[in-house]
Formats: sequence, structure tokens, C-alpha cells
Amino acid sequence: QVQLVESGGGLAQAGGSLRLSCGASGGTFSRYRMGWFRQAPGKEREFAAGVGRSGDSILYADSVKGRFTISRDNAKNTVYLQMNNLKPEDTGVYYCAGRMTPRLMAVGTTEKEYDFWGQGTQVTVSS
Repeated sequence: QVQLVESGGGLAQAGGSLRLSCGASGGTFSRYRMGWFRQAPGKEREFAAGVGRSGDSILYADSVKGRFTISRDNAKNTVYLQMNNLKPEDTGVYYCAGRMTPRLMAVGTTEKEYDFWGQGTQVTVSS
């Protein structure tokens, strides 16, 4: 059973930065594609960023492109989301997700492309 645990959320001012981490246990991390999703209050969960198994394939939602950076460290079983130039509309619960895949470069952008989910970490950006 794969477990994902997010950390690093909190309160930031607009224009500030936060770095989220997601640690994985119970599986072979290098076999999983990983992603970050977020859910704003009263809205559906949406894709933010995804990374393939090796870290070379990356996709971002248009709303975070140029401000957020996803990366992974397979030796540490961890995926990160560096969030810069934060905006109030970035406020929400951020979820880490993963799925085992034989495809080295595959990146998922929808919820149905992931099987394992973390419990989420709250990010609040004040104006």
C-alpha cells in the first residue's frame, strides 16, 4: 500500500513563496508518475503540475506556469512543488498523487490518471 504525505503548506503573502513536499512510502517511488492537484474553496479539484518517472517530463496548468516548479528526488522518495509569486487565487488544499506506470515519460493531468493520493496540505495566500 503506497502512502503519500504532504507537508510545507501554510500562510503566505501575495508575491511570496512556499515549497511543498510529498514523501512516499510502501512502494518503488521511481516507478510512479507524480502530480500535484489543488482544490480551492467551493471549487472542484484541479491539476496543477505533473512529472514523469525520471523527472524529465513535466507539465503545468496554465494558471501556474512560470510561477510553480515541480521536481522529484527518486533517491529520497519525494516530489516537490516550489511555488513562487503566489497569488490569492492559489489558496486551497494541495494534494499529491501518484500512479505506477511502465512509461518513463508519461505525465498525467487528470485525476483518473492517478491511483494514490495524499491527505492534502492547506495553502493560504493573503492579499
